[in-house]
Formats: sequence, C-alpha cells, structure tokens
Amino acid sequence: MLREILKRLVQVWSGLSLAWQFVIAGGIGLLAVMLVVGLWVTSQIREGVMHNSATTTALYVDSVIAPLLPDLRKSRELDDSVKRALDETLGQGALGKRLVSFKLWRRDGTILYSKDSDLIGRQFKPNLNLIAAFAGNVMVKYNQLDDEENDKERALGLPLLEIYNPVREPWSGDVVAVTEFYEVSDDFEANLNSALRWTWLVVASATATSLALLSGIVFRGSRTIQTQRAALEAKVTELQSALAQNSSLRQRVQRASRRATAINERYLRRIGADLHDGPAQLVALAALRMDSPILVDPATPKPQREAEIAGIHKTLGEAMREIRGICNGLVLPQIETQAVADILRLAVAEHERRTNTKVLLTLPERLPELGTSEKISIYRFVQEGLNNAYRHGKGKGQQVRATMKGGKLVVEVQDTGPGFNPARSEGLGLAGLRERIESIGGQFETLSGPGGTRLVITLSVEEQP
Repeated sequence: MLREILKRLVQVWSGLSLAWQFVIAGGIGLLAVMLVVGLWVTSQIREGVMHNSATTTALYVDSVIAPLLPDLRKSRELDDSVKRALDETLGQGALGKRLVSFKLWRRDGTILYSKDSDLIGRQFKPNLNLIAAFAGNVMVKYNQLDDEENDKERALGLPLLEIYNPVREPWSGDVVAVTEFYEVSDDFEANLNSALRWTWLVVASATATSLALLSGIVFRGSRTIQTQRAALEAKVTELQSALAQNSSLRQRVQRASRRATAINERYLRRIGADLHDGPAQLVALAALRMDSPILVDPATPKPQREAEIAGIHKTLGEAMREIRGICNGLVLPQIETQAVADILRLAVAEHERRTNTKVLLTLPERLPELGTSEKISIYRFVQEGLNNAYRHGKGKGQQVRATMKGGKLVVEVQDTGPGFNPARSEGLGLAGLRERIESIGGQFETLSGPGGTRLVITLSVEEQP
C-alpha cells in the first residue's frame, strides 16, 4: 500500500512542470528555514526582552536595597534592624507594589532574608540560576515557579518575572550575596507576545516575498523554456519532414536517373532509326542515282540528264527537310529569359506551323515566374503532348490549358482522338516526360479513353526559386 502511494506521488511529481516542482520544493525548504530562523529569532527576542527587563529592575532594586545591607562578607546573619529596614522598604511605596516576593541568598543556599519570614534561615540546594548569579550574572525566569521555595509564589497565580541579581562588595566588586525577587508582569507577557507576533509576521512576509520573487523568476524562465522547447520541437518536426521529403526526393531522383539513362539510350536509338529510315535512305538513293547510266553515258539527251539531276536535287532536299525536322525537335529555342506564358505560346505556335493545325490555348491573367529547369520541362511537355495529339489523335480537338490551383501550376494538353490505355503502354516520349517532371518535384498524370487523351503536369510554385 505504501509502495503504491509512493509510486503515485512520484508519478504526480514527474507530471508537474519544473516551475511547480520548484515552487513546492522551494516552499517546503523556505518554510523549514522560516521555522528555524523564526524560532531562533523569537528565542533571542524573548531572552533579550527578559534580560533587559530584569537588568532594569535589578538596577532599580539594587539602588534601593544595597545601602541597607551590611558587609555580608563579615556578617553571616542579618540583625533585626536591617530586617526591619528591609520590611519597611519592601512593604510600601513603588517598590512594594512592584515586588511580590524578595529573598536574599547566601552562597551556601541559606536564605538570609525573605518577605516570607518562615523562609529566613532555611537552607536549600542552590539551583542553576542561583549558581550563575553568584558567578556575577543577572539571571531571569518568566513564570517558571518550579523551585522548592516557590510555594507561596505559585499560590498567587500571577505572571511573575523571577530575577536573580548578584550583590557585589563595593570596594572589591566580589559577589557576596544574591537577591531574588519576583516582579508582577501583567504587561510583560502581552508586550512579549506582541513582539513575537510581529517577528513571526516579518519572517513570514520575508519568506513569502522571497518565494514569490523566486517563483516569478522561475515561472518566467519556465515559460521561456517552454516557448523555446515548442519552437525547437516545431523546428525538429519541420526538419524531420524536410529530411523525409529530401530522402523521398533523393530516391525519386535516383530512380529517375537510372530510368533516364535507359530512356536516353532509347532516344538515341530512335534518333538513329529516324536518321537511318529517313534522311539516310534519301541520301543513299541520291548517291545511287548519281551513278545511274543516264548521268554517266555521254550520249544521254540533255532533257533526260536534267530531269535526273532535278530528281537527285529533290531527293536531297527531302533529306535536308527531314534532318531539319529532327533537329527542330531536339534543339530548344531561347526560353531562359521568357515568361511561362510566352513559352506556352511559342510551343503552340511552333506546333501549328509544323503541322498546319490549330490548337486552342487558354491562359490565366497571370502566371508565376519559374526556374530554367521548369520552363524547359513545360516546353518539352507541351511539345511532346501536341506531337502525340497530332500523331495518334489525328490533331482533333487539340487544346493547351494553364491554371493556378492552391499555389500550384497545372498545365494540360488535350485532344479528342481515339485515345489509348495508359496502363498497357506508355510511349518513349511520355516516359521521358514523366521522368523529367518527377525529377524536379512535379507530378505527371495521363488520362486517356475513347473520348480522347489528357496529359496533366502539376508543379509546386512555392518550392520554385
């Protein structure tokens, strides 16, 4: 049971913030310090007040009583005249009202004089206060009437200040006797309690103020730490997200790089095939016709010779046109300094010029500025998309549309041709486009069916430089 309670307390303590842990622990520590300091200070105040009061009273009593006493070093007893003088002095006037009891002690514990005549001549064992008084100290006790000779004082039921005052020999200063007297202290206890209350109030106020100031500093520091911790956690979360994105992007780039190598090889093969099947065949045909008998035989009629030469020129011209067509598809125009809208217009105009078809271009009022890699990717996307629309869709319903959606640039190329199944086949051009777009962090989507084909790319404008 105790173990469970301790375990719960540890859990509750661990669940508290550092500031509250400091307030609780610091409060307990300061409370303990306050109690120790308060008890010590009050004891010092109590002793000081009692001693000052006793000293004042002792000086007053000594000034009145000392002249009446004989040389106590020589006299072992007091004669009747001294006792009567003491009775008269202690029984009337201000001193009589102030003192309720008076005793004159000898060093061996014998009472030489007392207002209670029954005690005169009796001997008691000296208590600690009496011994200290014979050593030259003024001793005081408040309301502690526990000695054997205090029966009558206890019976009074009054708050009494018990004072032991050494009586000194005038010429030597030696203590020859001790006077013990009891002063009625009605106001003493009230004044002492008031002083103690004020002392505790000051100590408690100082402790509470210290705890409040320290707690304020700690809470302020705790709020700063919590704010910095929240900011740090947010930064860590953001960094983790960025690391995850970088890792994902790195993997995508690696995959794109591997696929790009294969696609580039396929591009080279296609270019080689296009050159072999087109211009190379025409150049080979022209070379064969150069060795034809019509040109070699001097007897060939001039019109026939000229017709053969014209045919060779035509074949070479067709070969040059095909070479230029291939080059136009490979060489980019100067697009680094152009806006995105101008690049889209340039790609559409070039396609319309080459194919003698019409393309519907839809642009928003404003498009964001992008980097060179993004501009090249957009140009190639529109170029390849329109080529596919012309080659496979017969150029029907060709459209190019650019829009802004949620901080992202969306570019679409669409036709109304027969379409195809993207899951079964994606041509070399589309595969290359997909790798190009994904390598710069974009998204590529192919939508095709009996109603036509729509190619869509999405680029995050916020991530562009």
